[in-house]
Amino acid sequence: MAKNWTDSEVEAAVADYFRMLRLELSGKKYNKTEHRRALLERLNDRSDGSVELKHQNISAVLYEMGIPWIEGYKPRSNYQRTLLPPAVEDYLKQHPEMHQLFAKDSELVPQAPSVEDFLAVLEAPPVPEEPKAPKVSEHGPGFSTGAVNYLEREARNQSLGLAGELFILNFERARLIHAGKESLAERIEQVSETVGPSAGFDIKSFEENGADRFIEAKTTKYGKNTPFFVTPNELRFSREESSRYFLYRLFRFRESPKLFTLQGNIEERCTLKPSEYIARPA
Repeated sequence: MAKNWTDSEVEAAVADYFRMLRLELSGKKYNKTEHRRALLERLNDRSDGSVELKHQNISAVLYEMGIPWIEGYKPRSNYQRTLLPPAVEDYLKQHPEMHQLFAKDSELVPQAPSVEDFLAVLEAPPVPEEPKAPKVSEHGPGFSTGAVNYLEREARNQSLGLAGELFILNFERARLIHAGKESLAERIEQVSETVGPSAGFDIKSFEENGADRFIEAKTTKYGKNTPFFVTPNELRFSREESSRYFLYRLFRFRESPKLFTLQGNIEERCTLKPSEYIARPA
């Protein structure tokens, strides 16, 4: 039976995690294996696998707090909820400069990465690790820090969103030209600019047979499993035009962009969690 982690062990793991995250967001190289070996010397007879899992648990806490996490440590939510969130919160209280780093990075718009083959950036959507939850979750995380949701701030970065749309426009042109449909490629429209957000989607493209393809573009500098945010209008449009609707998720936009697509009604393809409410006096 696995031994529970002690307070001092959790504190050591959290501190090491944030050292790596600080380097990653600052664009500096580091070696995860070297960090893990150094951390193991400070722990009570832990294995490489247990450290890997603890780092994934820390990623899950940051996900729930709206903070970017280390991409190589996919969030896993089966963690000690009485021990790990307080350790993360304590570290951030003691290191307020981390919030400055998160805020700065959420506003950062990198230069559009150069891509030799646009079609090569497409890959499969992420596979849920845990059994599927209800499609609409009525409850948020089990704790709240009152801090800024930096993932949402990045998602609302209009300059980043525009850069991602231009990338996806070029991807769509490459897709249709590769299929021998140059005339369709010339008719692709950036609806977010010509119509605006009332349209419910960003880009009008085409299938190879000339049928409409309605695309909503969502861009992040972070990893594949980073959550994205959708508006009621976008949800409505995806429901009404489900057969022709595609969500394009562009991720790792900082250096080596990748893309996956989800076709159909967003409510059927994603787990939705309320993040904001409109309130008025009763």
